[in-house]
Amino acid sequence: MKKENIETILSHDGKKAHSKGAVVPPIYQNSLFTMKDWDDAEQTFDDRINNYIYTRGNNPSVRIVEEKLAKISGGESAKLFGSGMAAISASILSCITSGSHIITVKNIYGPANNLLQNYFKPKFNVDVTYISGIDIKEFEDAIQPNTSLIYLESPSSVILSLQDIEAVVKLAKPKGIKTVIDNTWSSPIFQKPLSLGVDLEIHSCTKYIGGHSDVVAGIVIGSKRDIDNLFTKEFELLGAKIAPFEAWLLLRSLRTLKIRMDQHQKSALAVAQFLESHPKIEKINYPGLKSFPQYELGKKQMTGYGGLMSFQLKTFDLNKIKTFFNNLNLFQIGVSWGGHESLIYAPAISYLKELSKEQFEGMGISLGDIRISIGLENTEDLVDDLYNGLKLI
Repeated sequence: MKKENIETILSHDGKKAHSKGAVVPPIYQNSLFTMKDWDDAEQTFDDRINNYIYTRGNNPSVRIVEEKLAKISGGESAKLFGSGMAAISASILSCITSGSHIITVKNIYGPANNLLQNYFKPKFNVDVTYISGIDIKEFEDAIQPNTSLIYLESPSSVILSLQDIEAVVKLAKPKGIKTVIDNTWSSPIFQKPLSLGVDLEIHSCTKYIGGHSDVVAGIVIGSKRDIDNLFTKEFELLGAKIAPFEAWLLLRSLRTLKIRMDQHQKSALAVAQFLESHPKIEKINYPGLKSFPQYELGKKQMTGYGGLMSFQLKTFDLNKIKTFFNNLNLFQIGVSWGGHESLIYAPAISYLKELSKEQFEGMGISLGDIRISIGLENTEDLVDDLYNGLKLI
């Protein structure tokens, strides 16, 4: 039988999920599941990873989404969490012990960086080495005897730098080092790190997978062995479960994920090309542009590009930057991204509150760096909005 394409997988929820022919599966909004007798209860508890006992563990509404995302990502199993940060925290915890060493890139998601630097490091004596991640030799030189994890984010936050995922995996595996990647920017549509050998793949489902700015969630995808291990420890014991209704919302969103990603990509490329040619833009970071320094690496490990990009204005005058921000009509100011609406944000606003001046400068970010997320509005309207805002600085 011919292998199903992603669009088909996303559009069908499986007959086992349906009740009386309902085209949309019901929401299993219950906290527990009863057993028919003593023997059934014993058998259920013998395999609590795969059975329904209590919604803090498994729930049918949640399971449908987990199975679908695992399938399109090329993973054997997946676990949904109540937020992207819960998924990140659980993944990292599953790969470290007290005294471990972690290698990561400088431009990872701000709260993830905070977790490593200000929580794991002082509380669990976990050492962290930050590198640019552009050259594989950086990873090789950073490895220590106690290195247990290489944490990737490709493309990375703000500057969207790439790491050679396959090369990192080839370096890590023989040494028994786990590899984890935040793959939110590309979504499972445009990049499949598990096929390149990565152990665990993370997504903030709040972004493209949710796509409607109405749900907060995260997911970890990997081998059955790794996800089972994570389930019985970091997931079950820390209790970062997702509600059945939120899982149902994600299921709704998955049906249009491929279509939405195609449009995000189309519009983002047009906006990036406009900004690239604008005289008031110093530089633009978007892997889909041929001028992007790692364009060829992007083509090698991605099949498409998300709608998030950054650019640097040719001014560090805060008043001018504020004028540009405040006079945009379609781009709303917001910290998240990946929804149907276009957003703008300046990393300096929050990063300077979360990081020291030295850490901020070490990430290669300036006051003039701007991040925009391209939504599903008309592309010409978005370009006009940016054009009108740039005229004022």
